[in-house]
Amino acid sequence: MHVVVVESTAKARTIRDYLGAGYQVLATRGHVKDLPAKEGSVDTAQDFALVYTIMPGAGPTLGAIATALRDADTLVLATDPDREGEAIAWQVLTWLQDRDVLKDRTVQRVVFHEVTPEAVHEAMARPREIDMDLVRAQQTRRALDYLVGFHLSALLWRKVRGVRSAGRVQSVSLRLICARESEIEEFEPKEYWRVDAIVSTGVGGAFRARLSRLDGELVDRTAIGSAARAGQAVRRIREGDFRVAAVERDRLRRNPVPPFTTSTLQQEASRQLGFGVRKTMHLAQTLYEGVELDGETSGLLTYVRTDSVTMSKAAIAAVRRLIQANFSSEYLPRNPRRFRTRTRNTQEAHEAIRPTDLARTPDQVEGRLGEDEAKLYALVWKRAVASQMAAARLDRTRVELVSESGDIVLTATGSQTLFDGFLRLYREGRDEDGGDDERDRALPAMVTDERAFVVEARSERRFTLPPPRYTEASLVRRLEELGIGRPSTYAAIVDVLRARGYAVLYRRHFVPTERGRIVTAFLEEYFEPWIAYRFTTELEADLDRVAEGAMAYRGVLGSFWGTFEQALGNAAGLGRDEIRATVESALERFIFAASPGRPVERTCPSCSDGWLGLKFGRYGAFIGCLNYPECRYTRPLGTDPADHQRKLEPVPLGTDPDTGLLLTLRHGHFGHYVQLGDNDADGRAPRGTVPTGMKPDEITPEVARALLAMPRTIGVHPDTGKTILAGIGLYGSWLKHGAIYVSLPDDEDVLTIGLNRAVALVDTR
Repeated sequence: MHVVVVESTAKARTIRDYLGAGYQVLATRGHVKDLPAKEGSVDTAQDFALVYTIMPGAGPTLGAIATALRDADTLVLATDPDREGEAIAWQVLTWLQDRDVLKDRTVQRVVFHEVTPEAVHEAMARPREIDMDLVRAQQTRRALDYLVGFHLSALLWRKVRGVRSAGRVQSVSLRLICARESEIEEFEPKEYWRVDAIVSTGVGGAFRARLSRLDGELVDRTAIGSAARAGQAVRRIREGDFRVAAVERDRLRRNPVPPFTTSTLQQEASRQLGFGVRKTMHLAQTLYEGVELDGETSGLLTYVRTDSVTMSKAAIAAVRRLIQANFSSEYLPRNPRRFRTRTRNTQEAHEAIRPTDLARTPDQVEGRLGEDEAKLYALVWKRAVASQMAAARLDRTRVELVSESGDIVLTATGSQTLFDGFLRLYREGRDEDGGDDERDRALPAMVTDERAFVVEARSERRFTLPPPRYTEASLVRRLEELGIGRPSTYAAIVDVLRARGYAVLYRRHFVPTERGRIVTAFLEEYFEPWIAYRFTTELEADLDRVAEGAMAYRGVLGSFWGTFEQALGNAAGLGRDEIRATVESALERFIFAASPGRPVERTCPSCSDGWLGLKFGRYGAFIGCLNYPECRYTRPLGTDPADHQRKLEPVPLGTDPDTGLLLTLRHGHFGHYVQLGDNDADGRAPRGTVPTGMKPDEITPEVARALLAMPRTIGVHPDTGKTILAGIGLYGSWLKHGAIYVSLPDDEDVLTIGLNRAVALVDTR
């Protein structure tokens, strides 16, 4: 009898079917031990000894494993093949050893990177010992997170009221979001005019050309800054006679991108499918752990937490056979493509994310998986297959058109696909700020000295744009570029920012809250070295060295704690007023200037000689008159006073066609809400809560009526027969299935979510 321990119940069910009789498979449901959030969990006086406690709910699981071992000869630890999985295996093993449960039983550690019968049986035949270097790397990361999170959070609670916590990587990520928001706030748009012409050579149709030189000067993006100059340029182009001065042609090869890593999967799922990071990882984990097809359960994807771009020789051979069978020989390169991974730690190097069976096409699983699962599987399959296809070949043409007098130059660029190669199957998605796509258009055939006729010339007024806010995916990409975090931590980093109320998602972009701005200002002033990007990157590299066995984990903790402890002591000696004044100074423009270029205004609008300042209250920071209690003027942090006044007044939205009553948008203690009609004698009227992240200018009469109709019935669960409702409460949007409530993720719309998605969320609770 063998007892096999894995992490998730879904994986346990799948593996149990593979192994059959003689094996009992149990799931830990994640970590079974952790460092409790109390003093001394990392004993800095005793060489950083770690004091673990059993996690809530893990006791019965460990007891079940111990009971199963009474009739077993072998314990097989088959948790995930990364640092976290290695640490969970060690936690289970040490708990059993402490209770003398194992005795003479054999202990084996096995790892597999895909949940298929072949991979599982091969792993069972090749057991190894627990890799203590990986365990120590996980312990070091957890200890660092504890030392920062526990001590820094306690300091914040004492010194800055209304702030919840701080974290080692969380605070660095928040700093990125706040820095980008500051760039946006300080950005001053610059007006410019783009001048284009529709040109024809008489054969092959018209095309668009852009003004590139005027009177011998290069016309860059913002060179034409007034309507008068733009109009003059348009007039001269219309009146000019042009000829083709130069035709330049290049033959380009565009190679396919490598198969997915964790971060690139998150980015492409966001761009192409609109999935948030957590949703992507939940779907990917489900496909990895196993889904039922034709009565058999199998994992459809390889391990989904990886920074490797390599594929096994067997997988590459399977892809090449598939390309040979489904495309012409021209689409199959002579030699297989080999992609190099950027990961430092070869001990944790896995394959890229790919289908476990590449012959299982997206068409074969369509209708047999959930809609979102099928979309993600198709994305992974296409990327993996395309990575081994031939390069695309393009013909790029650049044409210069010069006026007879030589004072005006128009430029046109286009491209034509000669052979689509991998593009026949897969194209990368574009970011929202990806820009124009004019170069993907072919130009008509032209020769030098050929005459060109201006059909139309026009100018377009534009403004320079600030840098875009981070999306979940672009934040992960930036963290990866900086070397901060690892595949297993990206989703958690993103989640904690929203859970702590430090940033919200608005139209899929991160916007820091006032609370997040205050925390960042505090940390930049008093703990800047520890939230510096380079410091965090170097610390991640040290963790990799621990995992490689090249560095002692106590050395990493010791070098960190010495100076950090001193900074904690220095900050602890500061008074609240001193900290408040420092944060106020750092955020002065954000707090007291409503727009770029506008002067800071701190005069109290309520009293004649008052001065506005930052204050910390029970529910967070706000702006108040320093003449309190004589003057009781207050307003929310970061809000223009005029906007604050407008918030107090109902905004008419129109008339409800069913009742004839006025719909209004209002602002209350807990945020915006819509109301139908006026309050009755009891001060009541039908109201609907506006979801977090929805802006007031998005509330149309139709949206208002939908909010008033909450909660709404989505449909009946096909398995349980119970109704699923959607609604909005004090703590966000929710689904209700029978007596069970499920919080709705921020990237789901409570007004439009359908039955299939609601069932999936309810079932994975």
